[in-house]
Amino acid sequence: MSVPEVIDRLRAIESASPPTNGIACFARLYREVTEGVNAELAHRTVADARFITELDVCFAGLFFSAFDAHARTPGSEPPAWRPLFDGQSARGVAPLQFALAGMNAHINRDLPVALVTTCRELALDLSESTPEHADFVRINTLLAQVEQKVKRSYVTGWLAAVDRLVHRVDRIDDVVAMWDVARARDAAWTNGQALWALHGDPVLESEFLATLDRMVGLASRGFLIPADTLLRKLGRRLKF
Repeated sequence: MSVPEVIDRLRAIESASPPTNGIACFARLYREVTEGVNAELAHRTVADARFITELDVCFAGLFFSAFDAHARTPGSEPPAWRPLFDGQSARGVAPLQFALAGMNAHINRDLPVALVTTCRELALDLSESTPEHADFVRINTLLAQVEQKVKRSYVTGWLAAVDRLVHRVDRIDDVVAMWDVARARDAAWTNGQALWALHGDPVLESEFLATLDRMVGLASRGFLIPADTLLRKLGRRLKF
């Protein structure tokens, strides 16, 4: 699979469900992020394009595997993904909440696995002094820019403005404050280093990943606590 093929599959997943569906909300954000990475690769702004390409494809493959597993047998996906897949049609959950719950599962659970897999395949290591780590950090800026654009599209508009006047404590604001993509990716690199170090002990490696899976799933449940208000319900009915 190539990066453009990743984008095509994300677009297909996005278009296969209503725009308010939780998986579609995440696929939209993920697609826009991946399009940004693909543009960076085209402009050759990274030191090791092969590493970024392989990492991007391996990373996406973990989401697609979880998606396919759930489609075949609901509940067979990794626990980190279960809250989003189980709650994808929940009412009262804002699109931004779905999108960030997906990013939480994908970055905090899948990215460490993808980093270890990619570095082993390319005979690299996970040292922070490598050009690959510098490229990894450089991508953070791009991801933050795309994510901010998508966040604004979810939480702006006249109805959102009125809603904030009426409801001074806003659950969506709490969700936005909970998430920082650069910090999540920094943690993913550290967890990847831990997985790398545990490679010689398959029991500990498996236990570490299982624990990480459960913790990430718990965090996703926090992202998906309904944030509905009367104005948001009205907006949904009127298609605002």
